[in-house]
Amino acid sequence: MKPLTMLATPDGKWVFPNSAEFFAALGDSDPDYDAIAFAVKNLGFVKFQVLEQSITEIDLHPHTVELPALLAVQQQILTSPTRLFLIKYFDSEWRSEISSTVEHTIERLSELCAPVCTPPTNDKFVVVEVKDFSDLFDHEYSQLRPLGQKWRASFGHFDPSVISLALRQDLLSRMVIVGVKPREQEPRWRFIGDGHKWMGDYQIEGVGQPVATMPDQEYGGWVAEFYKSVAASGQPRLDVTTALLRYEDDPSRPRRPIRYERLMLPWKTPSDEIFVTLCSRLVSTEFEWDSPASIPTSSASMNLAKSS
Repeated sequence: MKPLTMLATPDGKWVFPNSAEFFAALGDSDPDYDAIAFAVKNLGFVKFQVLEQSITEIDLHPHTVELPALLAVQQQILTSPTRLFLIKYFDSEWRSEISSTVEHTIERLSELCAPVCTPPTNDKFVVVEVKDFSDLFDHEYSQLRPLGQKWRASFGHFDPSVISLALRQDLLSRMVIVGVKPREQEPRWRFIGDGHKWMGDYQIEGVGQPVATMPDQEYGGWVAEFYKSVAASGQPRLDVTTALLRYEDDPSRPRRPIRYERLMLPWKTPSDEIFVTLCSRLVSTEFEWDSPASIPTSSASMNLAKSS
């Protein structure tokens, strides 16, 4: 069987090697170099090659791949008759790995091509620890685990059963849903659970408003960047965060230090809007706030909903 080779262009179109369409996308009608290797490594093309009936090879440089190209390749994988996928990717040097399922291949490509998130810095709000999302599935009794399982099993497609699951797991009060539209890039509240009474009247009035319009706009602007990042990458985020939250339901509006574990999940919707759900679990309120480096780690596992 002669290998079938195609290339996904940065704008998500398929072209064949050495075709007029390929050279036009390359921007060079008569290259005197390995044009395919150059296009993959430097221009964001993705090479898709069916080597034989049982294996497909996918070559890419994750840092140059644009979302349309990634989606085109993932769609092609869904219709592929092969069940072994060799992913070759450039990361300071060429690396390769084998995947034996369509689902894992699609998920792995998303992980490789996810933009690197550099958390915004702020003395009042600190990401203490970034966790691997897969760690969630190693803890059978984690309250957040079922929602992570739902996201993975549904390939990130949102439906009403997400709300039902959150209710059954006693997560709905601590859940928020934020919508991010590609053209707006402005995260907006779609739902705020009643466990967020620390927001004061904004817990009800804020629905439909940009996240950055929170009464504590310093916190709103900080957390909005995380919603943007999760929506853009299409990848979940699990971390432990420490924050000096301003309690709007108290007339004196004091700032109180808390540490919470948060799970952020991006969901596809029937429209082009991405929903990002955030569920949190209180880890500790018992520590002195001096500097991020001096914040101790606690093993306490209180439910944040009960403290609000």
